[in-house]
Amino acid sequence: MSDQIKRGIILMNLGSPDSTSTKDVKKYLDEFLMDGRVIDSPYIIRSILVKGIITPFRAAKSAEAYSTIWTKDGSPLVHITKQVKQELQQLIAEPVEVAMRYGSPDMKSAYDKLMAKNPDLEEVVLLPLYPHYAMSSYETAVVHAQDVHKKEKYPFKISVIPPFYNNPDYISALSESIAPHIQEGKHLLFSYHSIPERHIKKSDVTGNHCLNVAGCCDKPSAAHAYCYRHQCYITTKLVAEKLNLSEGSYSVAFQSKLGRSAWLTPATTARMEQMPKEGIKDLMVVCPSFVSDCLETLEEVAIREKENFMEAGGVSYDFIPCMNTQASWVATIKKWFLDPKHAVIA
Repeated sequence: MSDQIKRGIILMNLGSPDSTSTKDVKKYLDEFLMDGRVIDSPYIIRSILVKGIITPFRAAKSAEAYSTIWTKDGSPLVHITKQVKQELQQLIAEPVEVAMRYGSPDMKSAYDKLMAKNPDLEEVVLLPLYPHYAMSSYETAVVHAQDVHKKEKYPFKISVIPPFYNNPDYISALSESIAPHIQEGKHLLFSYHSIPERHIKKSDVTGNHCLNVAGCCDKPSAAHAYCYRHQCYITTKLVAEKLNLSEGSYSVAFQSKLGRSAWLTPATTARMEQMPKEGIKDLMVVCPSFVSDCLETLEEVAIREKENFMEAGGVSYDFIPCMNTQASWVATIKKWFLDPKHAVIA
């Protein structure tokens, strides 16, 4: 077997319940929300919040939401990620596997499958499918993968592809997915998954820049390497330049808030109610913090936020799907895997 085949790649995504049953959704939510990088309260408080309050009341409602997007192949997120795996496997000789941070398939099974395909495996390249750095997404995925690797004492080393929010290949693929939907006179909203403001501050390596300095996202700082909000704005800026979007024809909002603490604003739901009053009645929405369509895009944005916008006086609403299995996106993953220097932006 050649040296090339001694490498493998794992595509890492968030995860999904095994079914739309309330029992399975509750199990998934417990695992997800008990992650200390998602709800970063002390364990006892987190346990009371999650197991005593959030999941008992949220599971049935979430199960109903999942049922609106579930397909014959199961969870869209998991199925699409597996489709990307299949497409990528057609382009490279090295083995490809999929792992979810929560739910199935888990990290250990992905490592084990790669080892079964090649017992002489020397390196596994991890691609967390999160364009932007956040402790509740990219960071927890990487730490979890490292912990499983250490616990199971696998012989291979692991390498991690960094957040790719400003990578030209990602920007090109994302712009390509948006371009066919652009229509003159329609406003484009970039709706990113929101996170608590305290997460932004916790990830600030300087300790005094993020959300402490006026215009912090626009002023150079070492904090930006780990600042989710800054990275979302950079993605927006680069895509707008790539698509030649005029100033005022696009904007940014943050979706999917959970709980009462301060999260990033403006909130997508609030903007749906406000934009028609501001004269924005024809809207397009894209969700660049996701590379694969999932509950937050297909049910929350494509269905519920559309209803909010139209009820507020909107005239037209177009949801722009994620990149999913787009050929240029799969080709980008191949490029990064075969030559990792292409994935790194200084």
